[in-house]
Parts: sequence; structure tokens; C-alpha cells
Amino acid sequence: MEANIGLGRVVKLKLRLRSAILNVVFSQSVLNKKRRFAELRRKLTGRPHVVSVFLELDDPYSYLLCHYLPEFAAHYDVELRLFLTEAITGALRPAPELYSEYAVNDCRRLARELGIPFLDRGMPPVEHRLALLDALAAAEGTAEFDAELMAGIAAYWRGDSEAVARRTGGAESSGSAVSLLKKNQQLLQKLGHYNTAMLRYGGEWYWGVDRLHYLTERLDALAVNRDSKVPSRIASILQVMQLNLPVKPPAAASGLPPLEFFHSFRSPYSYLALRRCMDIADAFGIEFRIRPVMPMVMRGMQVPSVKLLYIVADASREACRLGVPFGKIADPVGPGVERCLAVLRYAVGEHRERDFLLHAGEAIWSEAVDVTTDKGLRKVTAKTGLFWPDVKAALDDDGWRQITDDNRQSMMRSGSWGVPTIRMGDFVTWGQDRDWLLVRHIEELCDTGDGILV
Repeated sequence: MEANIGLGRVVKLKLRLRSAILNVVFSQSVLNKKRRFAELRRKLTGRPHVVSVFLELDDPYSYLLCHYLPEFAAHYDVELRLFLTEAITGALRPAPELYSEYAVNDCRRLARELGIPFLDRGMPPVEHRLALLDALAAAEGTAEFDAELMAGIAAYWRGDSEAVARRTGGAESSGSAVSLLKKNQQLLQKLGHYNTAMLRYGGEWYWGVDRLHYLTERLDALAVNRDSKVPSRIASILQVMQLNLPVKPPAAASGLPPLEFFHSFRSPYSYLALRRCMDIADAFGIEFRIRPVMPMVMRGMQVPSVKLLYIVADASREACRLGVPFGKIADPVGPGVERCLAVLRYAVGEHRERDFLLHAGEAIWSEAVDVTTDKGLRKVTAKTGLFWPDVKAALDDDGWRQITDDNRQSMMRSGSWGVPTIRMGDFVTWGQDRDWLLVRHIEELCDTGDGILV
């Protein structure tokens, strides 16, 4: 018994220490200092502004990013370095088969909204995949490599089998690309990432078209742009992703399926997306259903430190963009999550689940409140208006375990493995930055041909 108590104290101490480190490392002041140091070092060494881009043939997000790279390179006085590689899977992509299928569906939606041709000539010619990799690897080191790489990826994801066959010359694969892919994958890992469609500048990472604007804003601040005119194609990304809600629920929205939100108390992205998804549901008069699940690490899935660090860094800048309080963190993994799930079940019965979710999220991600303790949890429940003696009783009821497991299985059957997953009928999307696609989907369902939604 004493040994278990001692072990519990050690675990809590580690969580507090990790939270304290994250709070320091990702504070705005530290970030600004890192950027100033990176720029000073660049100037002292006489190096150009280097943007490294890691692209993968099998990754449709890499294809979408390639669509904007020529304009990016023309507008900014940077040295663009492209690397053909493969993502690091395993624990860093815990459900690779689900991810691959989801990525195609997600990119299909993105491409349609962004006006980018995608699989418009057929499915990817996988029979030429290895030969195409060999052909692209053979071009490495030549002046034509960048253009060849982007054109090859484009032909593959447009499903242009004839164009791919021409690039391979009809040759069989010799496996010559293997060493290049491995070398660049090792570089990707050494620099501190695991995914592809990634841009790296000055020690920071930016993922695909969704985060390209953060990089352009940083380069604009450094006056690296060749002229003051904003690149039209790049500017259109944020214009397309604008979220506009109706001033009142349209009549056509009545009878639509409920909006289901799969949520984890340990996910900063769940916290960032929660209120926005509630607002979307309310704006269209759609029922909002919360579907809590256990965090991946509490479901036997590993989240390596390199992934955790990127997630917190990315969530921090997204929170700043969205105006959501963020930055003082108290990791709730383990008992903190379990206690929150137990209280959430009680809060549902009191019709206070929305308030509890929002207050718990703020406490965990912006106030560093330790919900593993009664003192910390009581701060949250008091704001929510929950009666503490009833909360204490709810903590002894583990009925939430079956609920979260049922939700997990339902989420996985929908083709998603992580949170926040948003589901509305047969529409499923993953990630806090897909709310605008959800709104587009609802607008399409409400489009009766009578004009603009009001």
C-alpha cells in the first residue's frame, strides 16, 4: 500500500515537472527569443533564409502543398530545399491504415474547396509507384530535381497513369530510391519531426497548406518578401477557410443529424475546437452531442515526446490565432482524465456538460489547474455550478468506462482513431482545423436553391 502511494506521488511529480517544462518552453517570450537567436545566427554565419520541405509521394497532403511552392519560392527571397522522404510511422502514426484512407478523403474535400485538381484522371497508379520513386531519386542533385519532384507527385495524385509511365520510361523498379528515402527520413527525425508535407524554417515546423500562413507571416515580419503584394494563390487559402455562420438557424437545417464531438480531456485540439463546434451546432439549430473517449496513451497507444512537443507548439499558435486562452498547462493524463470523465457523466445528468467541458478545458490548458487533486477539480466544478458532495459521489462511479469504450469503438468504425473527431451522419472529419469544412457540409445539406443562407 505504501509502495503504491509512493509510486503515485512519483507519477504526479513527473507530470507536474513535464507541465512546468512545457509552460516555459512554449511561452511567447521564449519563442520570441528563439526566433531572434535563429535570425542572429543566420546573419553571423552569412547563410540565406533556408526553408526545408519534406515531401512524400504517398502523402496527398504533400501534393496539395506542392501546388503552392512555386509561388512561395517566387515571392520570398529564400532557398527552398526539397527532400523526398517517407513519414515515420509506428507510434508516431498509430493507425496507419485508417490514416491513409482518411487522408485521401480529407484531401479530396480540401482540394475541391481550394480549386486544386485531385484524382481527376483516376486513382494513383500504384503499379508505377516504385519506378516513379526511382526516377525521382535519380534526379536528386540536379537543377531539375525540384520541378521533377513536384511534377511527379502531381501526376501521381491526379491519377495520371500515362504521365507517370512517361516519367519512369516504362522501366521496372530497381529499388534505387530506398537509400535516399532512408537518408532523408533520418534527417527528418534528426531535425525533430516525423510527418511529411512539413516545412521547416528557423527551427520551427509548419504542416502543409493548413499552417503555411504561419510561415509566410514570419517571413513577412523579417521582410524576406520580394515585394509588398500578397501572393494571390497563398492568400486564397485563408480566404477559403473563413468560417461564417448564419445569423439564425435556416429552416432547411431542421431534421439534420446531430453533431457528434469525440473529445479527450488530454487533447489540446479538443479544447480548441469545442466551443467553435458548439457555436456551429447552435447557429444551425443542430443537436450537439459530446462523445468522450480516453486519451491515446490511456488506450495503449504511444505518443512519443517529439509528437507531444509538436502538438503543444502547434496548439499554442492556433490558440493565439483563435483567441482561445492557452499556455499554462497541467497535464491531466491518468487520474486527472478519469476524474474528469466521471464528473462529466454526472454533469450530463445535470444538463451542465457544456459548462463543465469548457471550464475543465480552460483549467487544464490555460490556468494549470491540477484536476488530479480535489482542490483543483473543485475549482472547475464550482465554476460549473455542480454540488461538490454529489461530485465526490460521482467520482466513485466508474460507469463512464463503458461509455468511453463504446465511443472509442464507434469512432474507429467511422474511420477515425483520434480526437477531435467530428461526425454528422455519414460526414466524418478529424482535427480542430476542419470546422470550416463542417460548415461547408451543413451549408450543402441546407442548400435548397433558394439563395444565400441567412
